Amino acid sequence: MALVDCGNGVRLERGAECRLSDSAILVSDHYYPEGQGPWPTLFMRQPYGRDIASTVVYAHPVWFARHGYHVAIQDVRGRGGSSGEFYPFRNEGRDGAESIAWLRTHSACNGRIGMYGFSYQGATQLLAAAEQPEGLLCIAPHMAAVDLYHGWFYHHGALRLSSTLGWGIQMLREDARLKGLREASNKLEAAWASIRSQSAFAPYVSHPALTDPALPSYLRDWMTHREPGNYWTEQDISARLNRVCVPALHISGWFDTYLEGSIAGYVALRDHSGTEFARKNQYLLAGPWIHIPWGDRAGEANLGDAANLNTDEILLRWFDHWLKDAETWNEEPRIRYFSLGSNDWCTAEEWPAEADYPLYLHSSGNANSRKGDGILTAHAPDGDESRDVFVYDPEVPVIAPGGPQAMSGPFDQSVLEMGNNLLVYTSDPVAQTTEIFGRPRIKLYAETSAPNADFTAKLVRVISSGRAEFLCIGVARSSWLFRDVAYAADTIQLWEFTLEPIAFVLAPGERLRLEIASSAFPLYDRNSSNDIPPQLADNWNWVRSTQQVLHAVAYPSALYLPMRGEPGW
Repeated sequence: MALVDCGNGVRLERGAECRLSDSAILVSDHYYPEGQGPWPTLFMRQPYGRDIASTVVYAHPVWFARHGYHVAIQDVRGRGGSSGEFYPFRNEGRDGAESIAWLRTHSACNGRIGMYGFSYQGATQLLAAAEQPEGLLCIAPHMAAVDLYHGWFYHHGALRLSSTLGWGIQMLREDARLKGLREASNKLEAAWASIRSQSAFAPYVSHPALTDPALPSYLRDWMTHREPGNYWTEQDISARLNRVCVPALHISGWFDTYLEGSIAGYVALRDHSGTEFARKNQYLLAGPWIHIPWGDRAGEANLGDAANLNTDEILLRWFDHWLKDAETWNEEPRIRYFSLGSNDWCTAEEWPAEADYPLYLHSSGNANSRKGDGILTAHAPDGDESRDVFVYDPEVPVIAPGGPQAMSGPFDQSVLEMGNNLLVYTSDPVAQTTEIFGRPRIKLYAETSAPNADFTAKLVRVISSGRAEFLCIGVARSSWLFRDVAYAADTIQLWEFTLEPIAFVLAPGERLRLEIASSAFPLYDRNSSNDIPPQLADNWNWVRSTQQVLHAVAYPSALYLPMRGEPGW
């Protein structure tokens, strides 16, 4: 096959075929550097079309080839030009390992291979690494997860509805085209054209774009496998972390869909990789980014020039170190993270321990909306304060931090905070610079009239103009949180759960705000408030519920912060 001239001596070979042990054929494009090989190989496996090569966030493969790498971009099974049936995650471990074995025999490969890619392309790396293929020396899984249930699809029992439905429809579109399903394809294309409105359909498992029996079942499977278990662990590496024995550079974004999975994956492999060498060589870069793109804008915010970090140069130094013995990574900190507010980069050698600085909830019984009397202080209640009460209506849920489209970023929450269907607690202004880094948690003493309920906790930074910038959120569903203990309606329960990780600075005069609600739709699916599973519920069987939050001597509800340095309160 004739090679395509890409300039600077780089040549492209399209459509190279790798035959797997089950006779499936996987197709890849290969970029060759100037001169004679062999060279170290960079390998990406993805389901979106190998010519794209994740260039939405990375330099084109030609750029890496110019720096002396043989680059191979492969369509995974059942996608693009590759044969077989696509079921996300299910075959990527074995297929990746066999593809790496094939690559090692390629005349352009010197036997030293590194993998890179974000999102699904990050998952393909983790799954391949757990197969321990010879020649794979390092990986760079970005915005991915080692645990699909907890880190990708569900958060403390609540389905990440908007991202799951949106991504599933995106994947099914190509399945419909490949199978020649014209009617199904038309429905999926129509759904994709207004993807952010699809979450409103109820019951969502019966969305008309998903019901063609000829379509693969994976999206419906994600919606119905609502508990951790074999379905999930057979498709991820959460139960075999000790099989991963290579260095990994993890990249996450504070406003990324898979933030929880990225950070938890770094921590899990730092603690449980199969060798001391691998455990010592897990690195984390936590930026201020959304899923796409990575830069100085997230939502409405300008995050400053520092947010425009050159991740391609960082990747190059990572691979030069492990694949070329260039010692270009020796001085890197274990963790480099972007602190919102100050909008600069900080370093740490360890992920922070559990949050232990409390800010207690107080009110005179009317913390509803930011017009109410809810406050946060460092002092525990010294009396029996009146309870705060709000009504949860699944037909009119509290909207997600990014609005009805659940968009990602530090969006202003001040309009949403006007509703009486959520509680708002605000601190005094800090007197000195106050830095928080890690995973906040909440201890909420609450009583609800529903046999099945959710609570959400949202952290907000209030600047001097009154703008209330979203920072992070957590959710817990009673069926998940109390699965091993007694739970009943109209009973005081302790709801203790974590929020997603974050790093931020409060400047003198700024305040911290906590919002408590029972939904953040469509970021999470809405609870029916009864025993009907959320994926099967609609307005015929949704039930309203009344929630009470307590803050008293015996019930000191509190937000716990992972403080770095001295607090300003």
